[in-house]
Amino acid sequence: MKGFCMKYEPTWESIDRRPIPPWFDEAKFGIFIHWGLYSVPAWAKKGTYAEWYWNALTRREEQTLAFHTRTYGTNFPYQDFAAGFRAELFEPEKWADLFARAGARYVALTSKHHDGFCLWPSAHSWNWNSVDIGPHRDLLGDLTQAVRARGLRMGYYYSLYEWYRPLYLADPRRYAVEHMIPQMKELIERYRPSLLYADGEWDHPSDLWRSTEFLAWLFNESSVRDEVVINDRWGQETRSLHGGYCTTEYGEVGGGKELKAGRKWEEIRGIGASFGYNRNEELADYLTGRALIHLLITIASKGGNLMLNVGPTADGRIPVIMEERLLEIGEWLGVNGEAVYGTKPWRVPSEGEYVRYTATQDSVYAICLRWPGGELVLDAPKPTRGTAVRMVGLERSLAWKHEDGKFRIEVPQLSPEEMPSRHAYAFKLTGVK
Repeated sequence: MKGFCMKYEPTWESIDRRPIPPWFDEAKFGIFIHWGLYSVPAWAKKGTYAEWYWNALTRREEQTLAFHTRTYGTNFPYQDFAAGFRAELFEPEKWADLFARAGARYVALTSKHHDGFCLWPSAHSWNWNSVDIGPHRDLLGDLTQAVRARGLRMGYYYSLYEWYRPLYLADPRRYAVEHMIPQMKELIERYRPSLLYADGEWDHPSDLWRSTEFLAWLFNESSVRDEVVINDRWGQETRSLHGGYCTTEYGEVGGGKELKAGRKWEEIRGIGASFGYNRNEELADYLTGRALIHLLITIASKGGNLMLNVGPTADGRIPVIMEERLLEIGEWLGVNGEAVYGTKPWRVPSEGEYVRYTATQDSVYAICLRWPGGELVLDAPKPTRGTAVRMVGLERSLAWKHEDGKFRIEVPQLSPEEMPSRHAYAFKLTGVK
């Protein structure tokens, strides 16, 4: 592809010219995984992130401090959670099978969150990684192997900063040069990710992080230079402006910036309100399968990807409610995937409250977020001599007419057993404009 053969300079002007590898836009749906020492307490006050447990404890956030004192006592530092992070029930093949059955095309694991604990035996984090202590296992490497065996792409989240590493607190510039960049290069060359999701960039501008220097190496010299996808979190000034695709989080654009028109973007969120597993959340705090399917459809209609997070338990299980939600999405995509994977936004992304559009080179998909009844009436599509309509999941063509400026599709009467899917219904329109 044009753009991958050029040499990139360590400037944003040069880095921003690199095109995003096509696989990412085509994938549409990925799985995010937040797993680490914070999965042992697995607790946060409602509506907040459980993976920020150490930070909340250090800040003496009232509810977190009360929970910690009540549960672990007053002399239990965060580091002691390593003994409880054993991952004894972790079966990476089962995780990978679940993600494949969910219809995901890529996976991103927290290689290192803001607490600095690594899920691989990093030479730059001695005795603060999952091989030296805790599980005594290369969790990242084992999952990477299993995910790729199922034909999915593997990527990693990496936090640029570490809350309490002494070198970072004393001299962030030295930290970036002596710790962060060497560790990222180690991660890249050892595991060869398809995606690198940076985070924790907000305390400093990108020049302190030496971001353009690292990215020039990544795109010019690394073993994944042609395949790897990056996001936009590389300095306090970069979100929505520089790097790779734009990121939104629970529907919000970082830093108060707007998404650039036509630029690739991705929404990240949990099934509940937290990324790390939060035992304080209840059923009502989790989105339903229907809501998640509708979210994926709406994001795809606007040209985005959804990377939906799961928060495993400390012993290595994906909570059953999260598993159920993923399989519900996968059931829908198993029938309707052609209306999502590899599609582009159409000239009209939506119509009314319940219709979303996606498009391929020769077809338009009208995806209804509720059953349309006996007739689906659309304003946007205009028929041609070769127009044909079918409901995805059914073999037969559907009758239609264009009358009074309306495109009217005759919807078949179906019993519940005959319904091709639940929660949303895709109609494939060929030969429309």
